[in-house]
Amino acid sequence: MSMRYIHKLFGVSLLVIAAVWSSVSIAGGTELKWYGHSAFEIKTPSGRVLLIDPWINNPANPNGEADLSTINKADLIFVTHGHSDHIGNAVGIARKTGAKLVATLELGQSLVKFGGYPAELAGWDTLLNHGGEISLLDGEVKVLMVPAIHSSIVGPATEQGFDYRDSPAGFVIAIRGGPTFYHTGDTDFYSDMKHIPDWKRVDVMLATIGDHFTMGPRGAATAVKAVGPRIVIPMHFGTMPLLTGTVTEFRRQLEKQDANASLREMQVGQTLVF
Repeated sequence: MSMRYIHKLFGVSLLVIAAVWSSVSIAGGTELKWYGHSAFEIKTPSGRVLLIDPWINNPANPNGEADLSTINKADLIFVTHGHSDHIGNAVGIARKTGAKLVATLELGQSLVKFGGYPAELAGWDTLLNHGGEISLLDGEVKVLMVPAIHSSIVGPATEQGFDYRDSPAGFVIAIRGGPTFYHTGDTDFYSDMKHIPDWKRVDVMLATIGDHFTMGPRGAATAVKAVGPRIVIPMHFGTMPLLTGTVTEFRRQLEKQDANASLREMQVGQTLVF
């Protein structure tokens, strides 16, 4: 048997192993739905429903009001920071479904005080801060809160400005029997993103690319290269004219920077199954 044949056989074997390992890593019947902007729904293999930054009736979603009216089940609501386009419809959904709030402790307290989020749904068991890890829903969902470089504010206007300033965050959400998601929240790239996989390898990165208020396509590609997800899904672009980042430019930057991740462009209302 020639060495050339052995090398070829060895290479094919590695490809087969890699394919099997990848399918095992992100299999399990976990559903991801995009409502536009930064709003996502994750449905776990057991049917638990997680909403992230649930501005369901945002301008990018032509079926926003109908979608909002049909959300009758939610177990957890994740809010990355206190801007209105990320709090979105969280309070109304919580009152309707009894979903617990996952956010920074101060943001949770502020949403109860100023926003009307039910106090019994914003407790110490689901509120945390950067670097904190929590296990939720009988261990089916594990969450790591990571920093985001942005601004945030919640509260009534006063002569000095607003009453309370929040600390923005991103979420790494590991689903038992499913993938690990990283929702960046509104952020710029920061070098410590490279340490996120030290907690758990990211399967699906939900990355803001809109520019102006967050990282644009170039910064987002740098972030993807640092984190090293298997799949990246762009978000927070095109919702309003100021968010000029495009998927086309994001793809170009990923290629230019040799960011080794599969780009999946979702359509508003689309659901992917992992």
